[in-house]
Amino acid sequence: MTIRYDRPNATARATNAVIRWLAEAGISLAGSQVLRVRGRTTGITRAVVINLMTVDGVDYVVSPRGNTQWARNARAAGQVSLGPRWRPRTVSVREVPDDAKPPLLQHYLHRWFWEVKGHVGGLTPDSGPEQVRRVAPSIPVFEILG
Repeated sequence: MTIRYDRPNATARATNAVIRWLAEAGISLAGSQVLRVRGRTTGITRAVVINLMTVDGVDYVVSPRGNTQWARNARAAGQVSLGPRWRPRTVSVREVPDDAKPPLLQHYLHRWFWEVKGHVGGLTPDSGPEQVRRVAPSIPVFEILG
């Protein structure tokens, strides 16, 4: 795993705050949901907006910006909370191994590239298997275990 992390700028933070507020209210934009995870050092629960992806009946979350705080916290905690504020569900998560990520990342890119195009290590929906395999270690992907 590489340490790539694309920090959001002020505009992205403001946009994400609005989308997170809508998701907290139960309004999903293009599959957005709120993910809450307890901090590794502070113990404070933090919330971010994510795109919940379902492939072959299995749910996944992807951190297109790389090794973000929420991804590190989810990795350490092994569980997260998903859903609106009044109806969250706590689920276990397991990080997907790098060699299993390429088909999941291809699916993610086809669905949300318009939203994450500047933050997926240079990948596009037309990226070839070798390019996706090369970038996959820098993009955390978590399977939702329920």
